[in-house]
Amino acid sequence: METGAGAGRGPGRESGQDAVESGRSGVGRPYDVVLYGATGFVGELTAEYLAEHAPAGCRWALAGRSPAKLAALRDRLAAGRPHLAGLPLLTADSGDPASLRALAESARVVASTVGPYVWYGEGLVAACAEAGTDYLDLTGEPEFVDLVYVRHDARARETGARIVHACGFDSVPHDLGVLFTVGQLPEGVPLRIDGFVRAGAVFSGGTVASALTAFGRGPQTLRAARERRLHAPRLVGRRAHAPLGGPRFSTETGTWALPLPTLDPRVVARSAAALERYGPDFRYRHYASVRTLPMALGGTAALAATLVTAQVPPVRRWLMDRYAAGSGPSAERRARSWFTVRFVGEGGGRRVFTEVSGGDPGYDETAKMLAESALCLALDPLPKTAGQVTTAVAMGDALISRLRAAGLRFRVAHTE
Repeated sequence: METGAGAGRGPGRESGQDAVESGRSGVGRPYDVVLYGATGFVGELTAEYLAEHAPAGCRWALAGRSPAKLAALRDRLAAGRPHLAGLPLLTADSGDPASLRALAESARVVASTVGPYVWYGEGLVAACAEAGTDYLDLTGEPEFVDLVYVRHDARARETGARIVHACGFDSVPHDLGVLFTVGQLPEGVPLRIDGFVRAGAVFSGGTVASALTAFGRGPQTLRAARERRLHAPRLVGRRAHAPLGGPRFSTETGTWALPLPTLDPRVVARSAAALERYGPDFRYRHYASVRTLPMALGGTAALAATLVTAQVPPVRRWLMDRYAAGSGPSAERRARSWFTVRFVGEGGGRRVFTEVSGGDPGYDETAKMLAESALCLALDPLPKTAGQVTTAVAMGDALISRLRAAGLRFRVAHTE
């Protein structure tokens, strides 16, 4: 494991060692934040964001398999930022448990972009759970999340590690958007919230690989979900659920709503189960929002075709080979990308319409969400939590405040 001479410095909304110390709970570790998978497409974008926004006094480092690629990335980051010339570089590999253990023991927070996580992610989670190190990732893979809960949640609770999955577009806008919406509704009453997602963006090779892997592992995903249900405690005295629902025309948004069977509604339901503010009986439904019926039919057909073809290994491999890992859309294309998630919440005789929106969802904003999540866990005073927790449970309003300051929009459109 190679390390550089000094930690990175950069402008941010906080500055000075006092800002760092105010959120620090661990002692004796050289790094506040380590970014693992830094030389991948999203990893580089996250590193760029940290280079610009990590506050002075935040000790952060880059980690990955290739020392040469890490050094080249550091050189690019240091161009125009001479204070980053000594940014520490750590070598670790998902197939080398000793290197993952050393990585976890060196940091207070590790953020991983290395997927598909069901293939490459568990070793690092295990190392972080054992070391009491907070762990973040970008997974949208339900199987991986459930396996981590079954195998590592108990140990993480013992050591105090927080395991927070889905810290990008999966599932931050949805999880925190629902939390924001709940805050606009009365307390102690049944709540009903629907989320409607619209986006204009393209995908990278890594995203395609993760999606096809998840789609192609239906039986394994079902087994992992069943095993989780055997281990998870029952919610007593309250109800929190996220039914799939069916396609419909939404009069609230004036669009066709197609149910989205992604990780996002599961994350929202777990936040609702953990937080009493969501009321005694909470329901969330998650939809893709499309403007016309032909678009709705086309989207349904495309999703069905992807699900079917992902079950055929040769076809799945062919599709994955068409998208090179580490590749992604250009900066110009990302600048034209956008997302909007609209929420309609009801409870206690009140109805509220809220919205979370931003720029390129899969890359620029995902890098921002992951970096701000890591800084939030490392630096901000937060409620005491441990084990596998969601962004709403682990960071909640503190992360919303960070993301708003970073340019994401959380707003109340109107109320009734």
